Amino acid sequence: MAGGTCPGAEGTRSTDIISPSNAAASEVPDWPPCDHHGAAGRCRGRRTEPHTACLAHLGAAQRAAYHASLLPGADLDHRGTPFTQTLLDELLGALVDPVSGRHLVGRAEFDEARFSGDVRFDRVDFTGVASFGQARFDGGVRFRATRFGSDARFGEMAVAGDVRFDGADPHGGVRMRGGVWMARATIGGALRFQVERVDGRAVFDGLSTGGRAEFTGVVFGEVAAFTGLAVAGEAWFDGTEFLQDARFTEAAFSRKAWFDGAVFHRGADFGGATLGQDVSFGDAHFGTGAVFTGAVITRDAEFHRAVIRGDVSFRKATFQRTARLGPLVLPGLLDLSEAGFQSAVTIEAATTAVRCRRTRWGSTAALRLRHATLDLGDAVLEFPVSVSGRSRPFVTDDGTEAEEDGLTDPRVRVVSLRGTDAAHLLLADVDLTQCLFTETVHLDQLRLEGRCPLPQAPPGIRLRRWRPVRWTRRRTLVEEHHWRAARAHTTGWTHAPAGTDVREAAALAPVYRQLRKALEDAKNEPGAADFYYGEMEMRRHDHESPWSERALLHLYWAASGYGLRAMRALGWLLLAMSATVVAMMLWGIPKDDPLPRSTGHISGTAISLTTDKADPVNPEGAYGRRMSDERFDKALKVVINSVVFRSSGQDLTTTGTYVEMASRILEPTLIGLTALAVRNRVKR
Repeated sequence: MAGGTCPGAEGTRSTDIISPSNAAASEVPDWPPCDHHGAAGRCRGRRTEPHTACLAHLGAAQRAAYHASLLPGADLDHRGTPFTQTLLDELLGALVDPVSGRHLVGRAEFDEARFSGDVRFDRVDFTGVASFGQARFDGGVRFRATRFGSDARFGEMAVAGDVRFDGADPHGGVRMRGGVWMARATIGGALRFQVERVDGRAVFDGLSTGGRAEFTGVVFGEVAAFTGLAVAGEAWFDGTEFLQDARFTEAAFSRKAWFDGAVFHRGADFGGATLGQDVSFGDAHFGTGAVFTGAVITRDAEFHRAVIRGDVSFRKATFQRTARLGPLVLPGLLDLSEAGFQSAVTIEAATTAVRCRRTRWGSTAALRLRHATLDLGDAVLEFPVSVSGRSRPFVTDDGTEAEEDGLTDPRVRVVSLRGTDAAHLLLADVDLTQCLFTETVHLDQLRLEGRCPLPQAPPGIRLRRWRPVRWTRRRTLVEEHHWRAARAHTTGWTHAPAGTDVREAAALAPVYRQLRKALEDAKNEPGAADFYYGEMEMRRHDHESPWSERALLHLYWAASGYGLRAMRALGWLLLAMSATVVAMMLWGIPKDDPLPRSTGHISGTAISLTTDKADPVNPEGAYGRRMSDERFDKALKVVINSVVFRSSGQDLTTTGTYVEMASRILEPTLIGLTALAVRNRVKR
């Protein structure tokens, strides 16, 4: 048949039929092609046996005979055939089941078929495989109330308009008993995939749409792969249920993506995905967590009332203009390691652990956390970042408090700042009892607000080797605990977890010094006192320091706890005064107070007098007899006057004189240390 017109029941015009491209025509198809030649070359449509032409190029009588030979449920093979809606209606009309009124098709092969205008496959039952691989539609295509009894294959098809899989009462919805393949398909308009259920594997790898994509309420029984999915409009997955893994790796959502009420029974992988606008997971359910590794999140990511039963990873993700992430509630790990935040963001999370290792904050950020153990190791803070513990659960968008099933301890515990530049970091109401501070940069500029507890020294009486000791009550670093616990003769301190380096005293002294400076700069000198004590302790135990310096520090520690323990200095003062009183009573106060004796000489009318006093006589007799009330009174006056740098006027023995000299140096010094300790504890 020559190429002017194509005879048919209604005189189908050749202009109604899509002509194959020259490129396609030059390829040899895998089926016996049609003998028809047109302006674009030879038709690639499959021959309709026993004829040598495809269905589109059969004569009217031949086509009628072919339709008459078909029974409901027959297989169809029209690969490469050009179709119009009229031609398709004639074909499907020959397959109507008289009982159900539906079109029954067995195996259907429409690979590389060309469809002109909008076409419909309404109320069709494909009992076998339905294949539309590399089919071309210059309009849209609709599958309304269609049933697929086996696999549906749409790989690499190209549609200029919309693609719709939906249902219309009373005919029911679209069902797929097998899998669906739509890999590398191109849809110029929107995709409406309103399928009730896909029992087999669903593959949408490389699918692209020029409009929105709707998968609302679909149940995917096997793995659903959306790798490389590109949606130009909004993406709707509201109420979609994934019984197996859902893979959205490298997907690109240009506009908002909705996953409200979606249920992910297994893994939900959004690794490398691009979320062009907001993404919402409100009321979603994640059975084993979610992965957003390497994803690009342009706007907000919301998780209001989402139920998450595993970990959530944003590792290496990029947040471009994200103002809010969360609220996330999960009894697992929130991993933000190596992620980059390029704009001001608020992160709300109630979770067991938050990991921010090597995270880069390119703008201001506020981390509002509950229940979490936070690791900020090697994080890069270019702008102020605050970490605060929330006392109450987060409030969702409907005004209710988020449920925190599986989370019991609301404290936020920071466990590591190693390698982090703390110049822009503020910690408020967080627990620092497990925090590692060594190697932190600009630690002296760290800001601590609210209640930020640190580990305490072991309480009560402890054994050190064989000797019982009582540690001074003070705030410490957990790294000091690790260092002391590593010394075999020390008990009561916390041992370092496996894999944690134990730092020596020389490395801990600068850490205490910088923390002390941070609190002093914040006008909290009483709070900085414990850090000063810790610094001096580490210096005292640093075996690389000169022995003379260590000896002086030992003396300073023993006398007054480095000028911070008023009771210790006061105790030494009372002990020194008591010892001085005893020494004076035993050896310092003479046996009797020597009386002055005057002698005179008269020369004419002049009289000269000379007064002198005998040297004091050392006391004699038993020591017990020397401990009299009279001698105690004299000794006490000597000691009290010595404390205030005054002379008592009491005659003393040689021993008493030296004791008094020592007392006038030692005891005022101890008074000064006591006053210094009190001042360090109350100064503001």
